Amino acid sequence: MSPGHGSGRLTVYLGAAPGVGKTFKMLDEARRRRARGTDVVVGLVETHGRDETAAAVGDLEVVPRRTVTHRGATLTELDVDAVLARAPEVVLVDELAHTNAPGSDRTKRWEDVHVLLGAGIDVITTVNVQHLESLGADVEAITGVVQRETVPDRVVRDADQIQLIDLSPHALRRRLAHGSVYRPEQIDASLASYFREGNLTALRELALLWLADRVDDALTRYRDDHAITGTWPARERVVVAVTGGPEGATLLRRGARIVERAAGSELHAVHVLATDGLPGPPAGAITAARRLVESLGGTFHTVVGEDVASAVVDFARGINATMVVVGTSRHSRWREAVVGSTGSRVAQLAGSIDVHLVTHERARSEPLVRGRWSVLTRRRRVAGWMLGLLLPVLLVALLGIGDGVDLSVDVLLYLVGVVAVALVGGMWPALVSAVLAFACLNWFFTPPTGRFTVASTENLVTLLVFVVVAASVAAVVDVSARRAAEASQARAEASTLAGLSRSVLAGEDSASAIVERLVETFGVRAARLEERSSADGRWEVVASAGALAVASAGAGTPAPRADRRFASAEAHANGPCVGDAAGGGGEGSVVDVDGARRLVLVGDPLPAADRQVLEAFAAQAGVVLERRRLAAQASRAAALEEAAAVRQALLAAVSHDLRTPLASIRAAVDGLTAEDVDLDPVDEAGLVATVDESTARLERLIDNLLDLSRLQAGGLAPTLRAASLDEVVPLALEQLPAGRVELLVPDDLPLVRTDPGLLERVVANVVGNAVRFQPTASPVQVTASADRTHVEVRVVDRGRGVPDDQKTHMFDAFQRLDDSSPGGLGLGLAVARGLASAAGATLVPEDTPGGGLTMVLRLPRADRAAPAAGEKGDA
Repeated sequence: MSPGHGSGRLTVYLGAAPGVGKTFKMLDEARRRRARGTDVVVGLVETHGRDETAAAVGDLEVVPRRTVTHRGATLTELDVDAVLARAPEVVLVDELAHTNAPGSDRTKRWEDVHVLLGAGIDVITTVNVQHLESLGADVEAITGVVQRETVPDRVVRDADQIQLIDLSPHALRRRLAHGSVYRPEQIDASLASYFREGNLTALRELALLWLADRVDDALTRYRDDHAITGTWPARERVVVAVTGGPEGATLLRRGARIVERAAGSELHAVHVLATDGLPGPPAGAITAARRLVESLGGTFHTVVGEDVASAVVDFARGINATMVVVGTSRHSRWREAVVGSTGSRVAQLAGSIDVHLVTHERARSEPLVRGRWSVLTRRRRVAGWMLGLLLPVLLVALLGIGDGVDLSVDVLLYLVGVVAVALVGGMWPALVSAVLAFACLNWFFTPPTGRFTVASTENLVTLLVFVVVAASVAAVVDVSARRAAEASQARAEASTLAGLSRSVLAGEDSASAIVERLVETFGVRAARLEERSSADGRWEVVASAGALAVASAGAGTPAPRADRRFASAEAHANGPCVGDAAGGGGEGSVVDVDGARRLVLVGDPLPAADRQVLEAFAAQAGVVLERRRLAAQASRAAALEEAAAVRQALLAAVSHDLRTPLASIRAAVDGLTAEDVDLDPVDEAGLVATVDESTARLERLIDNLLDLSRLQAGGLAPTLRAASLDEVVPLALEQLPAGRVELLVPDDLPLVRTDPGLLERVVANVVGNAVRFQPTASPVQVTASADRTHVEVRVVDRGRGVPDDQKTHMFDAFQRLDDSSPGGLGLGLAVARGLASAAGATLVPEDTPGGGLTMVLRLPRADRAAPAAGEKGDA
């Protein structure tokens, strides 16, 4: 391939371990290609100080490396630009996973290789299996060494050619002992740690398995490209057909044992969703099968198919499976002989795929004749039997005996009657009515009448056709009614499940909402969600709905007697039924959510057809509880994270803002107490003033910290009373520099309801914060005004102001925004807002017209605000 035209080809020499000789193999390949006339250069080969490796480079052209200086050290890296300028056909680049020195154009060497490939240059490179990103954890578990330099699997997997370079562990250790891999001083330590024989054997297996996966991908692409549908048994793949029945666990474990016999084999479970519209297996059974497959190291698949056997075989062929495991039929031998079985159909369709038929405890367990559930009410069934018995007789009286009406007309009328019976009472009354109608037609209307004989062949055919048509119509009507009922039930289930999904999306994820919807959907008297106590194993009520459930929702209730279709074994062993416990009597149904939670229903036992929806409710309850648990964990984690952030910010602030005044105090005290220094009165007074100023600063910082701590702990107990701003605001401004604050508070303002002490701290913090940002040429203005319900105190500065996107964060603790002035922890506004809330006021920021920030403190008027419950009255 000529450089610059298309993409270059990548060849990777994959080493099972360091020292197997991949660099030598790469150099040998370079010499072979050069002998064939290919333009080959060495971009980079790492010799690691080994003379043998340097000698192996020989007379191959070497592109000079790029020099990088980092922290006083000189490093050399692949010079990509020099290789591109040289434009060879093939370049050798050793150690693909290498991390480039800081300051390089690209972080990793494999990124450099991509640039060369993009320029149309073929690249031959090397990498060890321990550097593959997906195997990092496995390699660390085997060798105890964390791999810092890795290469994404896709980079190596997408190579045009991968060659595995391997040595037996014994041969590699011998090479290491001879000094062919590491320097002499490293040999003993390497042999005793990384290069132990067990480690090398495991790394070998990792390399072989990883490469086998890559080869398998290539085989799949080849089969798809050439439309090959037959099985190529390159690897043992076992497909287990899972129906959702109780025999599924037996089949899956048998399939897993078959897979264990050959290394590299795969286990696949497939469940076919039939498109006949009939209810499928319980969702819980499929979920249990999926979990079992995953625990056995296999994968679970769900496919849709009209014919189960064909879908299973098609899936097996699609993944190039070598064996299909199916269970023996649960149907009786008579039914299997008549309609066949899925296992036999799979064997007929499998072709070259082996079929393993597994017997199980439920084989042949279904009775010869099973009861058929009826979709009709008892009243309709009784009416159908009465109509089926009486209608043939009534038609005899209506039509008369031998009145000369043609037999075909009589047959049609009786056929209409049989259809009417089928519509009212179902198939069996209609079949009985058809037999009676045949007898009446034969006895009363078919010559010779009065005897069960038929003189005319034509009449005999007419009667026989009548029986067949009547039976067929009755069967079709019955099946149609069943299908309509199943479709209606499916719509109801879909609507219920959709409602559940909407409730989750809408945020109705409380356990109470689940049990309330459960009572509403199934029409039971009550429902409870219970959780097993980790302390004593008793069931405790998490949420309940319905009168009986609420009445019996005491702590530590025993388990109810459960409907055996739903309850687990442990639920049956726990004593009285829910109705008895509640004092209302009645049966109970229980469905497990998981091992520690369950849903309890009080009322008539639910039909088996409702099981799927009930299990969906159970699954939804499990999701709700899991979300509760995760939300609680997230809340605790957020609190811990916030506390950690506060601690970190406090430490950072304390390290500077508290140490600064302490250092000033220490320096002043040292100067005052120094025996070898004579201070004049002016210097002495200055040092004393420094101590006083720094001490005051420390007091303010500590007061803020204590206030913040009390606010976060909820330890403030404000005493709200009527107070005047005249007695609060001037006191708050006493500690501020003279001339920096202009007080414009009218004397006739109404009283406010607040805690004067806390309000004084709020005003002092807010005004002190404004003074730091106010230009020295003008003072901060403190104004006040009143409306019908509140009094507002406004602190106006003309400083830089605060952007809108930062106003929501300016009240967070330790947030100083762009304030770089000394002596503050960033607590002033956080403490001010907290104290303001405790004092019954609100504190909000506004922009000052013309630039700056205005803090608005809004307090309720004493003559408009009634004392809240629990507040102390006026002193």
